[in-house]
Amino acid sequence: MPLRYWALIIGLGAVWGCSFLFNAILIREISPLWVSAGRVSMGALICWAYFVATRRRLPADRKVYLQLLVLGILNYAIPFALFPFAEQHVASSIIGVINGMTPMTTVIVSQLWPGGEKASGNKIAGVIIGLIGAGLLASPSFGAGPTEIVALLAALIATLCYALTLNYARRFKGLDSATVASSSLTGAALVMIPIALIFSGIPVITRPETWGSLFGIAIFSTSFSFLLVYWLLPRVGATNLSLNTFITPISAILLGVLVLHEGMQPIQIAGIAVIFIGLVVIDGRLLKWRRPAAA
Repeated sequence: MPLRYWALIIGLGAVWGCSFLFNAILIREISPLWVSAGRVSMGALICWAYFVATRRRLPADRKVYLQLLVLGILNYAIPFALFPFAEQHVASSIIGVINGMTPMTTVIVSQLWPGGEKASGNKIAGVIIGLIGAGLLASPSFGAGPTEIVALLAALIATLCYALTLNYARRFKGLDSATVASSSLTGAALVMIPIALIFSGIPVITRPETWGSLFGIAIFSTSFSFLLVYWLLPRVGATNLSLNTFITPISAILLGVLVLHEGMQPIQIAGIAVIFIGLVVIDGRLLKWRRPAAA
């Protein structure tokens, strides 16, 4: 695979890691509901601009739009609100690591999904290892009251939404990728804007860093990222593309520590290490690469 594709995969993971920094800044002034509503609305506008500029055509089948609405709710509206909600109570770097557990929740959901990919031995082992790591990561919150536990569960539910999406989205294989991104983001916006208005009122943004974070998370961590995913996927394959899973938590940790000055306890660092071991086991390639050398 060309070096430029590896650079794009690493860049994709890094940009997704930035979203947790952006969330942490945004929730200082607006609610998690408006973080989600603003992100999907601006992301949809940018995707539609790309859609029009590249002269794409919308599908004629109206039934597909209801399915794209479901995709938008699962893949964007819910997780984009749950992550900033979690960051109100737990450090952004920790939530970024929880997001990195998406491959583990995907293994579980795929095992139960009709026609889904059945788990191999290394994937089951990786899930077990990852759950142990998550327990270590969350252990300091067990004595801090229910609020932090609820926040961690919210982040874990967000990864479950992503896992459901990965299985649900198989039905869109024959659909243009820009159509999927633009329409599903629009569906998410149509759902989130009225919900945010009802429960959080009209947002008031006064700080320039809030606007900067909103534009950053919408342009780079949403529209640009998902358009890049759809462009990269047929060129590098799903397995290679999934390597960004290792980069996103690292990016979130570095930004949380260096920019937001977040700290970690030793047991949390141990939990992060165990989760990364679980990801390596699920991925399987490093284990296969080492087997001939050991023979």
